[in-house]
Amino acid sequence: MKSVFSAPGDYIYFKSQVPLHRIPIGTKQWRYYDFGPKVVTPLICLPGTAGTADVYYKQIMCLSMKVGYRVISVDIPCVWNHQEWIQSFEKFLDAIDVHHIHLYGTSLGGFLAQLFAQHRPRRVKSLILSNTFLETRSFAAAMPWAPFVSWTPSFLLKRYVLTGIRDGPHEPFIADSVDFVVSQVETLSRDELASRLTLTVDSASVKPLLLSDSFITIMDTNDYSAIPQQLKDQLSERYPGARRAYLKTGGDFPFLSRPDEVNLHLQLHLRRVGLEAQPELVQSIPKDGTGGGPSKENDREDRDDEQKDNGGNPKSNSEESQPSPSAPESSESHGLDEQLLSNAEIHYIDQQDSIILKPSAMSMNQHSAAAVILLQSTWEFFIFTLLPLYVDSLYIYSNNAWKLRQLV
Repeated sequence: MKSVFSAPGDYIYFKSQVPLHRIPIGTKQWRYYDFGPKVVTPLICLPGTAGTADVYYKQIMCLSMKVGYRVISVDIPCVWNHQEWIQSFEKFLDAIDVHHIHLYGTSLGGFLAQLFAQHRPRRVKSLILSNTFLETRSFAAAMPWAPFVSWTPSFLLKRYVLTGIRDGPHEPFIADSVDFVVSQVETLSRDELASRLTLTVDSASVKPLLLSDSFITIMDTNDYSAIPQQLKDQLSERYPGARRAYLKTGGDFPFLSRPDEVNLHLQLHLRRVGLEAQPELVQSIPKDGTGGGPSKENDREDRDDEQKDNGGNPKSNSEESQPSPSAPESSESHGLDEQLLSNAEIHYIDQQDSIILKPSAMSMNQHSAAAVILLQSTWEFFIFTLLPLYVDSLYIYSNNAWKLRQLV
């Protein structure tokens, strides 16, 4: 991991365009980003133990700003058991006036998404589960000091969470994703870390869901993750009819390290379950991100609270008063997304569906590069091999011609 973290340019741009909302619901404080047309049923992203609402910024930038879906990324508040999580999350949905949702959860977030779908089946339209699990028993066994987690100092909790993130040599994009998540862990308070670890080890398991397997997508990385393979296999066995989306690499945080592929699979899932984007409404959303956010009354209340907290200075949480930088160039171009979507297929493997990409879609740029390399190699071969032979033959011909003139 890098000793000094520098925020990516696209993340800085995201922060300048999409405000971070904070709303108190009972004794809980909810932090979340909300962007996209309100008429679209939202995709809500739930992070893992080490994540925050910020880790899904690449999904908001692509799916909301470019495609036209509504994406809400939330922080897991300080709740201390799973029943409290279900009740608190339902109150949060009521507060932002959202009734039906699609859930995308990774690690702990995937487990909590399943629990909510189990207890509130009418509200959950579909699930996307990534590197997650069905029960907490194995985590409780690996953490014998779990009863004392609420009294553990913050630096020890952070160290424990960070030890679950694989360190060592990584591909550049995976290394950057690890650095970003580590920077987010540093922003979490002791209570936030303690509550998430408590949810991870608190005895619970997901019972069979009323949601059909056809409305579930399981998206896993094939290289490594903090979730043991045995637990991921249990998840696959529980939902045999679910669609499979395999990422060759990506580590624990593919939504950051492989955003193009993750966003593609999310789009395919949402289209398959019947949710259509509204790209024509994206342009009508103000750049301050209020479109798709909470109601104006909630925004006004938040601003009033912030003005009181800041001594009357109406500074926004997302620093909206600062000039917005221009959008940085990103590998997630809209044209590439449409090209990949048009070349995506559903293939049947062992009577299970697996979402993969046509080789032509992923290798177009490779073919262009190969053509350039072949042309360069041909030119080098001509210069260094054929040209000397031509010069030698020309020399021999001229020499023989000179001798012939002497004889004549």
